Amino acid sequence: MAKDNMKLSGNERIYGLDVYRAIAIVLVVLSHGAALAGDIFWFLPTVPVLSGIDGVELFFVLSGFLIGSILIKEIDKGEKFNLKSIAHFWKRRWFRTLPNYYLILLLNFLFIQYELKNGDLDQFGWSFIFFTHNLFDGFHSFFWESWSLSVEEWFYIILPLSIFGFRLFLSKKHTFLATILLLIIAPLLYRIYHAEAVYNTFIAYDIEVRKVVVMRLDTIIYGVFAAYIKYYFKDFWRLCRWPAFILGMAILYLGTTTNHSFELFYSRTFYFVIISIGAMFLLPLADSIKTYRVKWWGKTVTHISKISYSMYLINLGLVYGVIIKLNPPEAEADRWQMYILFWCVTVGASTLIYYFFERPMMKLRDRF
Repeated sequence: MAKDNMKLSGNERIYGLDVYRAIAIVLVVLSHGAALAGDIFWFLPTVPVLSGIDGVELFFVLSGFLIGSILIKEIDKGEKFNLKSIAHFWKRRWFRTLPNYYLILLLNFLFIQYELKNGDLDQFGWSFIFFTHNLFDGFHSFFWESWSLSVEEWFYIILPLSIFGFRLFLSKKHTFLATILLLIIAPLLYRIYHAEAVYNTFIAYDIEVRKVVVMRLDTIIYGVFAAYIKYYFKDFWRLCRWPAFILGMAILYLGTTTNHSFELFYSRTFYFVIISIGAMFLLPLADSIKTYRVKWWGKTVTHISKISYSMYLINLGLVYGVIIKLNPPEAEADRWQMYILFWCVTVGASTLIYYFFERPMMKLRDRF
């Protein structure tokens, strides 16, 4: 998932947030590679938080925290928050997220066109260019990972516009509270309204609820709420980090072990809220860890964090998809080889994309 472009110097990054992001992407890749692994990692189902939580939910909350911090500081500086400010925000966001997205979108199209992976090109169209392919309805069989990018891109549009609207008649502090409440309540009410829809399989529920933009905008706003607490209640943010972390882990444990079968009303409505709140409570501790102590480990985590966006975009469609199409594992030994190959190609290709495409594109945004 997309992240804010924290400065590239290791000393200026917040290491705890790198850890948070690295864990999120590892959970995503573990999940996507599970079919390749087979029974290799038979022990994972006994670790509920690892086997149950979706790393995408962590990405959403972290993304909200980072962009919320940017916007709160921008408004609280006392400068007028106007349409020019919003355009500047969008420019920086889109230079960060769109180049990689469009590159991988093109590669997905070409890989299917030349039969390097399976997929349905009939699903492809202008909707993928403008992130409307899952705005109100689901999609399938083409660039599955893009569903979360649509959620984030629409959130980037709606959040600053909501702030701009409320700022016309509310104070700075109340503007953010009103925006947070709006984006918590509206998507939840929408999910409740549609909770009685019939979904015969988990895949149908996954496509039509979990991966639809209007159903999921509230997930990111919990990160913005965390940024609000940090900015306006600094002492509380610092003092609560360990209690919040313990509470967050407990919430995630209960959330992933409690029955959340797709048929349940709870699973279609409040489950996403519970997981988001649990992820939000992990942020104070992560934000307090500024640097690493073990050099090699810290650099590894930081590197994974830097390349996490590229890892997210390529691991399922362009790596897993190609392996399954061209050389599906048949024996247990094949599974080991293919699973190791899956991780090596994901990390290696993401590193190349980051250094030779993603980072140069991010540098361009300061020239415009």
